[in-house]
Amino acid sequence: MSDEPNREPGRGIGDDRPEVPPGDPWTRLPPMAPTTPMADGEAGVLLRAGLASPAPGRGRAESGPAAGSPAGAGGPAGPAGPVASGTRTVAPSPLDPGASRDPHGIHRTLRERFPLTYDPLLRAWVLSRYADVATALTDSRFTHGHRPGDPPCVRAHVDVDVAALRSVTERTAYVLARRIAERPQADLVADFCHWLPAGTVAAAVGVPYRDMMRLVRGRAAGALAGECGGQIAVREKALASFLGNVLSDPDQVAALRDAPAGLVARAWAESLRRDPPVQIAVRRTSAEVPVGGGVVPAGASVALLVGSAGRDPERFREPDRFDPLRDDPGQLTYGGGFCPAVVLAGLEAEYALRALFTAMPRLRLADGFRPVWAGLITRSPRSLIVRPGG
Repeated sequence: MSDEPNREPGRGIGDDRPEVPPGDPWTRLPPMAPTTPMADGEAGVLLRAGLASPAPGRGRAESGPAAGSPAGAGGPAGPAGPVASGTRTVAPSPLDPGASRDPHGIHRTLRERFPLTYDPLLRAWVLSRYADVATALTDSRFTHGHRPGDPPCVRAHVDVDVAALRSVTERTAYVLARRIAERPQADLVADFCHWLPAGTVAAAVGVPYRDMMRLVRGRAAGALAGECGGQIAVREKALASFLGNVLSDPDQVAALRDAPAGLVARAWAESLRRDPPVQIAVRRTSAEVPVGGGVVPAGASVALLVGSAGRDPERFREPDRFDPLRDDPGQLTYGGGFCPAVVLAGLEAEYALRALFTAMPRLRLADGFRPVWAGLITRSPRSLIVRPGG
């Protein structure tokens, strides 16, 4: 996604809150219930989708000449390092125990020592370096994938009113922010991030609030976004990560409180790079494809570690640092073309900051709280406990 998609240059986060029309249904919202946390065993998602093997005793993929992986001495067992298996070294798996809380050690080992390896749990070849993952997301030899903003998606969306999307996003964000402004403490994931993406789409397609959560799992979103309608849950997680990255650093809070839209867009793209909501994307090859670690066979399933690619030091300086002003930006969650899901995600990030900082000028994380990212397939903070009044 570009740094400034469909934004007005120079527009800052000010006190220009929108007027809510009398009788607007969003002013009469019922109490909110927190979202149900995702179970830690996200490998079950892959099993049900047929992308993983339940066979016991095959938790890690062995490297070898066919995988293009370097041979080496076996290291200590554990999710962050290789494991010895006879005379060969075994690559760690993205589904190893502990990966939900801290996948970065596994990703680092895969990038450095196993840039191409076969994972029996995923039943797929694994790519972890930025250059290889970026190629697989765009090369026509990798099929069976959808990424909002890529050319097929762009061609499907030719009649979208961006001004209308901006209006409903702005109004929804301000209503939600005002609902929590007077509380002594709130959870932005449960009380804001869980509702803004669904509420924006509901308002855009004219779905009453009482039917909004049915929209999240149903088909009504297709009236707006077609194949991208299922991006509501992804946008929720992306927004939670964005707010978590901003609020974790008081300097970022100060820099973005009244920032122009262009800087907010850069911070949004940087959050997508550092903490993408989708960690693993699956593709299939239609032909042999040379990559950094060897050759991916034709007709093979390939797991693209988007989360690893975004922290590849060969592509990004200080990749673990959240830096909206970095001069080597880039992200792989969204393509660079026009798509309602891409537009909405950027607008939601922009107006989330506008609304939250306007309704709660002293907003900060609660004392002693630090966001904890979790998840294997999708990843985001489970909660963001804040003090609205500072």
